[in-house]
Amino acid sequence: MEKEPDKINRTVNCLPSMPALPHETGTQNKIPEYFPELSFRISDVLDEIGAGERTVMERRETYLLRERMMTIAGQNSNHEYFHFGSQSEGTTTPGLNSDIDLLMSYKERNIMTDWRDWEAGMVNFLMLRDDITPPQQYLLQHIHKYTPEAVTIICEDRFVRKDSGQVLFSSERWKQEQEQVASRFGEVTKNGPSVSSIPEWDMVMAFPVCKPLPEIQHWIDRCRGRHWPPAQLLKAARKAPCFLVPAGHPDSDYKREEFRLSPNLIERMLMFSFNMTQIKCYIVLKLIKKTLFSKIVGDFVTSYHCKTLMFTTIERTHPSLWKEHNIMYLLLLCLKGLRKWLRLGCLPHYIIAGVNLFDGKLSMVKQKVLLQYVDYLIKNGLQDLSHIDIDNLGCRLQACCIRRIRQGGEGELGGVVLRYSISLLLKFGYLNRLLLSLTGIIYRIQSSNSTFQQGIYNTLRTAVQCFTNEQFKTVAFDHINHLYAVYNSVQSFKCLRLPNTNFIEIIRRFKFCLNTDIASSRLKLASLLYCFGHFHAAARALEDVEKRCHSKVKALCGVRQLEGQKDLRVFANMISDNCDNVRREPPFAFCVRFIREEAHCAPYVLWFEMNRAMTEEEVAQRNAHDKMWMDYAEVDACPFLHYLQYLTYGGQGERTKQLYALEVLESYILNSRNIINMHHPETAFNLLGHCYEMEGDYQAALYIYEKSLDIVCGFNTNNAANWHIQRVQRLISNLY
Repeated sequence: MEKEPDKINRTVNCLPSMPALPHETGTQNKIPEYFPELSFRISDVLDEIGAGERTVMERRETYLLRERMMTIAGQNSNHEYFHFGSQSEGTTTPGLNSDIDLLMSYKERNIMTDWRDWEAGMVNFLMLRDDITPPQQYLLQHIHKYTPEAVTIICEDRFVRKDSGQVLFSSERWKQEQEQVASRFGEVTKNGPSVSSIPEWDMVMAFPVCKPLPEIQHWIDRCRGRHWPPAQLLKAARKAPCFLVPAGHPDSDYKREEFRLSPNLIERMLMFSFNMTQIKCYIVLKLIKKTLFSKIVGDFVTSYHCKTLMFTTIERTHPSLWKEHNIMYLLLLCLKGLRKWLRLGCLPHYIIAGVNLFDGKLSMVKQKVLLQYVDYLIKNGLQDLSHIDIDNLGCRLQACCIRRIRQGGEGELGGVVLRYSISLLLKFGYLNRLLLSLTGIIYRIQSSNSTFQQGIYNTLRTAVQCFTNEQFKTVAFDHINHLYAVYNSVQSFKCLRLPNTNFIEIIRRFKFCLNTDIASSRLKLASLLYCFGHFHAAARALEDVEKRCHSKVKALCGVRQLEGQKDLRVFANMISDNCDNVRREPPFAFCVRFIREEAHCAPYVLWFEMNRAMTEEEVAQRNAHDKMWMDYAEVDACPFLHYLQYLTYGGQGERTKQLYALEVLESYILNSRNIINMHHPETAFNLLGHCYEMEGDYQAALYIYEKSLDIVCGFNTNNAANWHIQRVQRLISNLY
């Protein structure tokens, strides 16, 4: 088979000719004749590796939902949350392994562009800059709350005094404060303005600037009347807030005090205006950056450099050029733009004038080295694309591999399977963050001065108010569904203690929230039925759950993460042959949670999980995240299902079924392949140990409880097994 580019079979001779560009006159005649066909091939390959239109839009929708979820959950904290970057833009592939970028807009400070913006009762900061302040950088001067005058006394460690006497809010000290808070949740990673305790996340605190800024107005005036950006986008950009992030210029005398102005929302508008050809062109640029460029200059060329190249190229090219068959030529234009900026030693910021994006990133030496390679890449017709190994792109571009790749051969996920796997991964990520959000909400309610029921009611009312907003409707409904389930569970105890209990009404109310997932709400209902002696009804509910928990169901926990749980192959294995389960009901089973106010719904042994620490020293070992949930009972759905079956069949007097349920529970828990997929293995072992206790086999129970302590490193404290061991040891000693 012919592999050389100049021997590729031509199939696109009927395509319209490419218009000459103002900055590329004469280029039309120099385009290699294999470019159009290779462009189609690149486009097809990008579809195959998870950058097709449906996946791009699903990524965007999912991360916008996650933004709104966090905004609903944090309404009382006066924060607004934004996902920026590749994940929320949809401009990534599995092989790019893009981080999740989160910006937390801190709205409790009033940012003043001049003295007319001062607000009484607010902490006010005045944006300062002078002739020596680098472009895009600002200092924040502290202004009094109750009088429009500058503060002259330093009252907190976050403030410093400038040589001129002005009291400034220090960006570096603010970041140090964030680091102290983040360290309570785990190991902290710092990257530029980001301070994060979550692996693969960049988390940035920022102040919103809601007043008009000359930098933005200058850009709008410059772009007015051009074909791109469109006039409607420029109109929206005038109203969009910018953000001040804690990052100084590397060459500034005040880099520890400076904040960088970031027009993130405007840039997201620009990215959302891209058509699919532009999105694919940008993704290929990032693949070039991460593989070919990184071998030359390391990681000093960033995705933001690629994004800026895209902005400038789109603005300077005719819209009719951005078609699928032109991808190769358009990549060439972007690289020619980069070559021009490298020769000048300056890559200008697309929106904010006077900013050189090479500063602090790409030294002059590295610029020269990269220039030589970019020049070579252009002259050899981008043939080095075949050397890109991310997502096996280079191999996929070879004509001899296309058919095999599309069929998903030799370990590769086929296009359809990959698309649905990514869809499940996105849904998994959304639900994971939803459960974490609900954990935070319940923890705040329990820590507040109001009663739990009043707190739940107030939170539900807030969610219902959000439900009327079309943008927040989906997320608000998910919060209402889960919170209403907790509310019903707590209320049921009061109802069941009343004479002439209307049990049918309780079950009817539970039905409204059974579809939170495949198993957890149904298991909680079955547990309630068992605890109040309705064994036959509980058995029927458990039979329903057992039918739903097929082999393709994946456990999902909001408080513990498992290594490898986001591997796309895991999700590929969850897909049935016709992918119907992805379209209908995502096959996820949440961990079953009983908060203390729901103790009446939980079997007695789970009450020990709500008091798992034996000493104050054990409680002190918990990090801030653990403190949010370790006073609850959390158990994986599958072992809890079999444990409840054991209890329920015992209550019915069906000994054969009871012993079979115990056998299934043993088989599931003691199988090492299942252990590595359980989020709460220590609790599962405790349930099995309790079964042995009820069987009167105290030695086996003691062995299993001890196994609970050492099954995974770190579970020997804050583990209810310590209580069970003491109890069983007393029982054994009494026997002798």
